[in-house]
Amino acid sequence: MLKNKTIAFLGAGNMAEAMISGTVQSGKLPTEQIIVSNRSNQDKLDEMKEKYGITALKKDHLPFEEIDILILAMKPKDIDKALASINQLVRKDTVILSVLAGITTSHMEEQLPAGQSVIRVMPNTSSMLKESATAISAGRFTSKEDMDNAEELLSSIGEVFIIDEDQMDIFTGIAGSGPAYFYYLMEHIEKTGAEAGLEPALARKIGAQTIFGAAKMMLEREESPAQLRENVTSPNGTTAAGLDALAEFGGGKAISEAVKGAERRSKEISSSLQTKELVMS
Repeated sequence: MLKNKTIAFLGAGNMAEAMISGTVQSGKLPTEQIIVSNRSNQDKLDEMKEKYGITALKKDHLPFEEIDILILAMKPKDIDKALASINQLVRKDTVILSVLAGITTSHMEEQLPAGQSVIRVMPNTSSMLKESATAISAGRFTSKEDMDNAEELLSSIGEVFIIDEDQMDIFTGIAGSGPAYFYYLMEHIEKTGAEAGLEPALARKIGAQTIFGAAKMMLEREESPAQLRENVTSPNGTTAAGLDALAEFGGGKAISEAVKGAERRSKEISSSLQTKELVMS
């Protein structure tokens, strides 16, 4: 279904690049059908054009009449300005995908032409390796065909989960922000291993392989996380000692609070935009 679609990214930051990298690697779309744009950073556009073989244009030069799927990938604080700038330019049948945390489909629909198809998307930066966990939620005017096209496109960067929009904030807390939690964990594994005499690069590789193996067990086995944990924990053994230390220092609570903190911030972004709308109305 994507064979003749032209995809454009409005914004050329880390998330846009991760998605472009995964999409190009997948081979699902010819590179000439992928466009990236930003407001003023020509060096970044030149770099991405050279790196991925895609079309890179300043925002004012985007061929809106040719764009079938427009992906909004700027900073959330810039969403209103971006929507105002494309309101009169975007095609009626162009599908808008937004990867912006906390920005609801209804907020975007109110500032776009009546009936515009909007899909809220939450990928993560593992898109770069085609291993993203990506959620999508349909707006009021989104057809099944639009969702099918979005799912096909986003499946090129990992696994896609179709969820209700009111679940998007918690998904953001788990998967959108989730890679950073594991990178933070790896920082401490690497540091602790190095302090014990391991070369930092070796400690990093050991930690990364351990996390990868545990994740693969979770995906390929039917046991619950609790059961898998119990399976590798012998009474009074080394794993039990490690888990006791995690509990003593609040490891489990810290993980839950990290997810809740990101979820809360996603809701705050949405709430702040709603408050702004009330003040301006």
